[in-house]
Amino acid sequence: MEHAGINYPPGRITDLMILKQKGSIVTCKTSFEVLPVDFSHRSNPFQAYIFLCRYTGEIDKQQYSFKKCYARGCPNNLCTHVSQAVMIANRYLQRDYHKLEQVGIKVIKRLFTLEEMTVKFDGYQEEHGPLLAIHDYINIAGEGSPVAIAPALEFVPAVEHFANHKHQMVFLMVNFTVTCLGETHHYERCLACYPMEKETEERQQKIEIANARLKSLYTEFDAVEIKYDKQFFS
Repeated sequence: MEHAGINYPPGRITDLMILKQKGSIVTCKTSFEVLPVDFSHRSNPFQAYIFLCRYTGEIDKQQYSFKKCYARGCPNNLCTHVSQAVMIANRYLQRDYHKLEQVGIKVIKRLFTLEEMTVKFDGYQEEHGPLLAIHDYINIAGEGSPVAIAPALEFVPAVEHFANHKHQMVFLMVNFTVTCLGETHHYERCLACYPMEKETEERQQKIEIANARLKSLYTEFDAVEIKYDKQFFS
């Protein structure tokens, strides 16, 4: 089956939406994974948790499956804190549910839960201030405050830990350095990932998915006149 202008099999929420709008019968359900992952970043190894959602279902009775990374969190200052990562993941998950609903794709609105960790880090937000995601900065710019964003793109190798085996992965990460309201903040997103053993087959497709997500963000930046350095994966 061919569908011009989108990925098929689908690899993005946008692909599902376009297929539905073109008249396909699309079903969708979610399942979650919160995996401990060993990152080797600039010779500084650390362990974090990756919040993944697997989307499965059928498109015109043909099965599909893809994963989307919603956040990365760790209990130190080497990446987004775990307590923030849970909330960030759920905020973006709810945005995706809303997008699917808008085109008539029904999905049960389950959310990530990490109760023990969120209880453990309950005081973190009070100590470090309110949680801001990239769309909060877009809203701030839309209200008239100047915002500047510098994205830094990286291919980050990592090892996922499952119950009985390890899995070598590559994550396409973007770290946004955001300057607004007299302060500088850092905010990161995972835009795609692929198994290292399938780099030849999947690398280019995942680059295209990551770049499509960047392009969508840049369009939102342009709409509110955010100053930014436009970069893409290559």
